[in-house]
Parts: sequence; C-alpha cells; structure tokens
Amino acid sequence: MDNIKRYVACLICLLAVAACLCIQRRAAEPEPTARAAILIDASTGRVIYEKNADAQLQMASTTKIMTTLLTIEAGCLDDYFEVDSDAIRVEGSSMGLYEGASVTRRMLLYGMMLPSGNDAANASAVSVAGNCDKFVEMMNTRAKELGLANTHFVTPSGLDDYTNDHYSSAHDMAVLAAMAMENPVFRDVCSTRSICLKYGDGKDCWLSNSNRLLDSCEGVIGVKTGFTDKAGRCLVSACERDGVTLICVTLNDPNDWYDHNRLYDYGFSLIANQTLEGVSVKVPCVGGIDEFLPAGSEDITLPLFEDDLKNVERRITMQRFIYLPAESGQAVGKVTYYLDGKVIAQRDIVLE
Repeated sequence: MDNIKRYVACLICLLAVAACLCIQRRAAEPEPTARAAILIDASTGRVIYEKNADAQLQMASTTKIMTTLLTIEAGCLDDYFEVDSDAIRVEGSSMGLYEGASVTRRMLLYGMMLPSGNDAANASAVSVAGNCDKFVEMMNTRAKELGLANTHFVTPSGLDDYTNDHYSSAHDMAVLAAMAMENPVFRDVCSTRSICLKYGDGKDCWLSNSNRLLDSCEGVIGVKTGFTDKAGRCLVSACERDGVTLICVTLNDPNDWYDHNRLYDYGFSLIANQTLEGVSVKVPCVGGIDEFLPAGSEDITLPLFEDDLKNVERRITMQRFIYLPAESGQAVGKVTYYLDGKVIAQRDIVLE
C-alpha cells in the first residue's frame, strides 16, 4: 500500500512539473520597450500581440517598404539609366550613388533595402514618377487601397526632420509588410545579406544588409530597419518557422533586436499549422443515368492557436442539382470556415 501511495505521489509531482513546463513552453507574454508594437500571422492578419498598435508614429526608413514595392510594380527593373543628380543629394544613409551613375531599378531596390540608402529611394521615386512629390502621391494612394488608415507619407525615404506629417502605425506597417512579402522579388531582395552589383560603367557596388535579425533570430527572412531622431529605432521583420510566417513591428524601440526575438518566441509558442478537413458530398444529377455524383474539397492548412480547431465552424453551400454531362473538377459549391464569426478560409467543392 505504501508503495502505491508513493507511486501516486510521484505521478502527481510529475504531472505538476509537466504542467509547469507546458506553461513555460508557451512563453510569457513579452513586455517590449517600444512605444508601439504588433505581432501578426502573415497569412491571415490575425493579431497575436499588440501594444498601441494603431498609434500614429514616425516610422523612419521602414517607409522604404512601400517605396521598394512600388518600384518593383513599376517594372523595367533591369534597364540602365542615369540617376537624377538632384535626387541623390540627400542626407543620411546612402548606397553610394554618384552624379552620372548608371543604375537599374533592381540595383536601387537593393540600395534601399540593404544599407537603407536615401539616395536610392529618391532615385527610384524620380525614375518611376518623374519627381518625388508625384511618387509620394502614389504611395498615399496605395496606402488607401490597402486600408492603411493611420498612414501618411511625405518622403520616399522616411526622412522626417522637416515634417510631422510622415507617420504610420505598427498595425499598418505589419499589413504592408505581409503584403509586400508575398512579392517574390521583394522577398528575395530583403532577405539578401550582401551583394555586389555593377554600375553601368563597370564599377562594383558592394552592399550589406543592416538587418541583424537575419543572422541573430531563427527563421527571420526580412524586412527593414529604420532610425531618425524623431522616430527612434524602428524595425519591421518577418520570421518563418515550421511553415508559419509571422510579421513583427516595433516603433520607437531602443531594444528592438531583443524585443523581436522575444515576440517571435512568444508567438511561435502559441500558434502552429493545423489541418481543417475538407468535405465529401454527393450531388443530385439531372439529365443522365447517374442520380448522384461524388464531390469534395481539399484539406486546408492554417496557422491556428492550440484551442482554435474545436471552435472552427464549417458551412457548406451547394447547387441544388447539376445537369449532366458534367466534368471532373467542375465547381458545384463552396465550403467556408469560420472562427469567432469571421471567415478564415474558403474552398470550392468540385466534382471528383
């Protein structure tokens, strides 16, 4: 009997230790020193952590995320042209452009995203829109299209010494970064650690990435650093682990490298890819031999919290019947998945 009691007592202790370890594994909620911060799932936009996420604050050179994206979308990335001599006369960080330099827009992408060249941002703006003011109009138009309600651009580079009207929010910058990272050119550029480019006259242009997280935080794949006296240290980053991508933004954060590491450890301890099962149905048929044909939808993999799966609601909408003949792959309905009343995924139901 004593042995049984000792066994039960040991078992209870082990279970208590396991529970404590489970809590520790989930990681304590961080307390970043940033004035504003946010951590979201890139694929769904779901907020995992936020602090003053909608506050309008200066965002320094993280501005160049928008400038780079618009430059990519303008195309003609590999055509050489001479940089505008006035555009490159700008203070702050630089990729080293010189008067008469022959460059491509692709070179300027790296010049913006790696050493955070203000000269590259201005040169890109002039190349795309004719001048910086018109390019800024493009930036603000795109911000409205993306629903960035707390964002207003004044410069392509993020320099804010002479204005208080250049601002964004942690949430808006996270939304912008998540969208930008879907662009393969953008993603490739901002994940590059260093590169040697060639000016049109054959001179080398060596560039290194200022984003230390690429080497100091597991899974980081971009995005952009920033600093001005007004904005303080700003950082937007993306991190991928086990097929899940998170976006982290901190604005005015003296401990940004540390805070991003902590926020990612916290986020990835809470969220993981989980499978939402597809459906299998039979569809009534008219005009042929078969009374019913089989149809179904594919499984879906989504980043979800541990307890989300049991709360997911699945709703099916179907055609009442189909006319024969019908083809395999023909859509006959939809399955929609809801979590907390919000749509998180949708798939076609197709004939097998």
